[in-house]
Amino acid sequence: MTRIGIRRLAARPPMPEGLRAVNLRTDLQPLADLIELVFADSMDSAGRSAIREMRLLSNMGYGLKLISRLNELALGISLGFVFVKRGRLVGNISVYPANDPTARGKTWILANVGVHPDYQRSGIAGELMVASLDMVRERGAERVLLQVDYENLPALRLYERHGFRYERAWRVWRRSGFTRAPFAGASDFHITRRRPSEWQAEYALAQAARPNSRGGLGWLKPVRRAAFETPIWKQLRDLVSLNSTERLVIRDDSGKRILASCWLESAAGFGNIRAWLFASPDIDHRDIARALLGNVVSRYSRSTIVIEHPRDDEAVSELLRQHEFKIKRELWHMRFDL
Repeated sequence: MTRIGIRRLAARPPMPEGLRAVNLRTDLQPLADLIELVFADSMDSAGRSAIREMRLLSNMGYGLKLISRLNELALGISLGFVFVKRGRLVGNISVYPANDPTARGKTWILANVGVHPDYQRSGIAGELMVASLDMVRERGAERVLLQVDYENLPALRLYERHGFRYERAWRVWRRSGFTRAPFAGASDFHITRRRPSEWQAEYALAQAARPNSRGGLGWLKPVRRAAFETPIWKQLRDLVSLNSTERLVIRDDSGKRILASCWLESAAGFGNIRAWLFASPDIDHRDIARALLGNVVSRYSRSTIVIEHPRDDEAVSELLRQHEFKIKRELWHMRFDL
């Protein structure tokens, strides 16, 4: 009979009570449990994937210090704070540096602001917020961004108290690739790809339609010049990485002014298409949006299409419903200028 030896594991020292910085070596597993519990109702596939990654990273041991410098998820968690009560990790906030244009100044992101249900409304979230804002202020931050569920009133009140203001409300829409494509009727608009020489016209359109003061093109997608220029090296980089960005536009009768643009981003091996649509604010864009959406849905009828769009654009919202897009999330984007 084979004898199995069992080595007794050393007991972990008790967690220090109260507010403190995250310790990746000891906190990742309980953090994954807390985030999964607090955000269970709103967590999407990306969130569930992040939870799995956290649990995997928790087993990295001493190699985690190196991984944390290379892994964006671990970096954001490591810069955050936790709150411990009676030996339990009951509060968390993650802090990430944003990849914003240098001209906009240093931007940071707050995420995963969560408190265990047994300890909510006891001031823990406020302490986490103060510690995070103090930390990014010391690092020279000029603004802090966050997103929060549209109807999460306690969280909204918390962020208001700490000086955050509303940029814009957004909806994330999703259309399954198993949905039958509608009949694509004739369109009065000529839809074509944007020419490289038109980047300045499209850039001007985006600045007018989606100003950065109201959230830009969407979450972590500010309107910046570099996103509109298409130099050869950028085209080669996308080709090597097997990523692609298609830009469909509709011009005015003269052919010189871009009235609307729709971006379609895809990556090899993934059936998802991410889309952004924006139109000149000084025109009635309903028919133009109908033409662009009809074109996209017909061409990518077997792909899942995800589009992030301002909640206050009822014309496009109605068109998305007609094309059988479903609302996945409704979010407020908020910012705090330091």
